[in-house]
Amino acid sequence: MFSLHEPALFTRLRAARRVLVAGAGGGFDIYAGLPLALALRAAGKEVHLANLSFSDLYGLDTDVWLDVDVAAVRPDTAARGDYFPERSLAQWLDRQGLPATVYAFPRTGVKPLRAAYRTLLDHLGPVDAIVLVDGGTDILLRGDEHGLGTPEEDMASLAAVAGLEDIPERFVACLGFGVDAYHGVNHSLVLENLAALDREGGYLGAFSLPRESREGALYLDAVAHAQECTPEHPSIVNGSVAAAVRGDFGDVRFTDRTRNSELFINPLMALYFCVDAPALARRNLYLDRLEDTALMRQISSVIAEFRDELPRQRPPRAYPH
Repeated sequence: MFSLHEPALFTRLRAARRVLVAGAGGGFDIYAGLPLALALRAAGKEVHLANLSFSDLYGLDTDVWLDVDVAAVRPDTAARGDYFPERSLAQWLDRQGLPATVYAFPRTGVKPLRAAYRTLLDHLGPVDAIVLVDGGTDILLRGDEHGLGTPEEDMASLAAVAGLEDIPERFVACLGFGVDAYHGVNHSLVLENLAALDREGGYLGAFSLPRESREGALYLDAVAHAQECTPEHPSIVNGSVAAAVRGDFGDVRFTDRTRNSELFINPLMALYFCVDAPALARRNLYLDRLEDTALMRQISSVIAEFRDELPRQRPPRAYPH
């Protein structure tokens, strides 16, 4: 039974003792899960962090690897280059006196990624829940929309976690509504998909990340630290969300990476939209075709083939208000 005084996601997680919060789409997605992880930890739960990584993981020392396709990244983990969001987050966690290991998965197809999740779950012990976190909302698209954003990594993560049927609770939480417009996502169709999930009992509602909360303040500090660690490649998604959390609005500039784009920072970007992961997977029109993929480029090919077979795509719709 849900209640207005508690977000449905936290109601569903109330009985969980050990939770894995994982970035679904690679890059800095795990930062979008940090406020949830902090809130769950404050509620007395054991929380672990993982991320599908864009970093050069195969250049890491052998002692970093738990097993094939699972790296345990710590504040002092050596790597090639400066772009290493998992290490940046581990360093920030260490500065806060928090457990400072962030697990990282390479960019693979569904079969090895699900195996990597199982390896990590075996290492952590009994895990009661997994929360996949997407920076943006393109993970909510089912496949027949006019634009899909950047679906490969999100769909690999969704398919991998949806297949972990022995984990009692599996969710998807999206932070950064609107940021995917740059990649062709029509957010009226995102809302239509959420409505369809709601009719089937799979939508768990939305709630904001308040600036004046402990989680909001720490998130802003973590994003600022990440920008210092990767000044040449800061996260546009988390930079946008952080600006929204601060109360900024409109075409806000926080990195030269957006100099040729017009941003629309607004309070909707600071909302978490939460869904049941198995319900979301069931509504996806091509996820079952990804089951045997081993490589990320195979996922790209499968999605392209599916799109070629569609009799029509759902056209973009203007948001009427």
